[in-house]
Amino acid sequence: MNFSNKNRKQNIDRLKSDTFDVLVIGGGITGAGIALDAAMRGMKTALIDMQDFAAGTSSRSTKLVHGGLRYLKQFEVKMVAEVGKERAIVYENGPHVTTPEWMLLPLHEGGTFGKFTTSAALRVYDFLAGVKRSERRSMLTVSETLQKEPLVKTEGLKGGGYYVEYRTDDARLTLEVMKKAVEKGALCLNYVKADQFRYENGRVAGIEAVDQIDGSRFAISAKKVVNASGPWVDSVRKKDGGENGKQLRLTKGVHIVIDESVFPLHQAVYFDTPDKRMVFAIPRDGKTYVGTTDTFYTKDPIRPDVTAEDRAYLLEAIRFMFPTVDVKESDIESSWSGVRPLIYEQGKDPSDISRKDEIWESETGLLTIAGGKLTGYRKMAEMIVDLVAKRLKEEVGILYSPSETKNLPMSGGEVGGSAKFPSFIKVKTADGIEKGFSEDEARFLAKMYGSNVDNLFAHKNTTSTLPDVLYAQLMYAIEEEMAYTPADFFIRRTGALLFDIQTVRKYKDECTNLLAEQFGWTETEKEAHIRELEEEIAACS
Repeated sequence: MNFSNKNRKQNIDRLKSDTFDVLVIGGGITGAGIALDAAMRGMKTALIDMQDFAAGTSSRSTKLVHGGLRYLKQFEVKMVAEVGKERAIVYENGPHVTTPEWMLLPLHEGGTFGKFTTSAALRVYDFLAGVKRSERRSMLTVSETLQKEPLVKTEGLKGGGYYVEYRTDDARLTLEVMKKAVEKGALCLNYVKADQFRYENGRVAGIEAVDQIDGSRFAISAKKVVNASGPWVDSVRKKDGGENGKQLRLTKGVHIVIDESVFPLHQAVYFDTPDKRMVFAIPRDGKTYVGTTDTFYTKDPIRPDVTAEDRAYLLEAIRFMFPTVDVKESDIESSWSGVRPLIYEQGKDPSDISRKDEIWESETGLLTIAGGKLTGYRKMAEMIVDLVAKRLKEEVGILYSPSETKNLPMSGGEVGGSAKFPSFIKVKTADGIEKGFSEDEARFLAKMYGSNVDNLFAHKNTTSTLPDVLYAQLMYAIEEEMAYTPADFFIRRTGALLFDIQTVRKYKDECTNLLAEQFGWTETEKEAHIRELEEEIAACS
């Protein structure tokens, strides 16, 4: 699989010369899911993104494949049922990017959730989401709650709910789905912008594209075009002559990362804030991250800002629920901010706007999908590709099969399902040791890359002064994950900028030099990519 920007010219030549059954605009999790579903049905499929894959919302979430417990409060029963079931499918198809995470819901006097309503809600949640017996909820006494997480506020504590969510690496999940789509025949390319639409007889027949790397313009022909551009959905619709009907409303979510030495959380917690919202605190790899905020956002969604107010809000939330934790602004190691593209509902607060997805079809035949949640990406993709298949049958008489993604492991997911993943890691750790990696390094790579890990073991470092694991990750990202810039690598291929910022600061120059060498950058290009990474470091520090 040559999923590399080293083959950029050949890929662009294919985009220019072929006529695709479907062209997807947007390389986040929804677009990746659509490309995979369409390719699996035998559609000639292309996908483009004006930035890197997952650079928008799909690398800036709370990093949970969660069932949406709080949507029960809004009586969105159908969505909870669907998303809950999808959560289990994502886990089975990609256990290397999805991990069960027990979640503690502390119950306090006057809190958002009461003891009786929580017990009932979690029972309904288990039923709707088809939660397996071993992961069904339990209700905890005060002492059991404090045993799970001693840092929780004791004043007014009435007990707790205990249930399972799934933690993920959102950007890597997107990449693994994308890589499977490419394996199944889709052509996916980052840094290609859909500049304007092309029409035949008043119908969308493709786009005029701009290569964001060299500035060249070219046409892409497609029978159907799907707009899955997340926060940019309305601006793409505008190029097609309108945004009639419902529109997007962007809301911003901010997360902060604190070292476990300052905030030694043992257990993921879903908790009340002073203003009666709900926030997650999650331990991960020696850090604790907390989020999210929920405020309307009207500025450029490319790099949403993290304001002093955002940070202060989350620090106050920590102090409110974990009063013995002494957190200060200076304890924040890194942060990230993303926007949620939600369907606008007049008069509603950001937290109350529905997370439902919707499809629009314009008079010119452009299909748009917006809203929805990370967890429901596969079902959203199935729904819109069903519509693409229906329109292609009507317009050109081609009949396509139903969706085949429900039991399809994503790239890296060929490990025999979640039950066999621990034994897979054991075997691959031994293989990695044989290749010269330490036991910890081999285990780390096997857990992160799943059945693709042999491709990383093949990149054993013999010349670079980079650490062995970082070198293997960088070479694999270049050769097989379409990484092009240091920001691509440190943010979306590894997550290091968010959870290990010291490594980024220490090795950014060597990694940039290796990328420059691999892609033959000029000094000007290299400086531009260094500048971009420095801006990203500054934005999240």
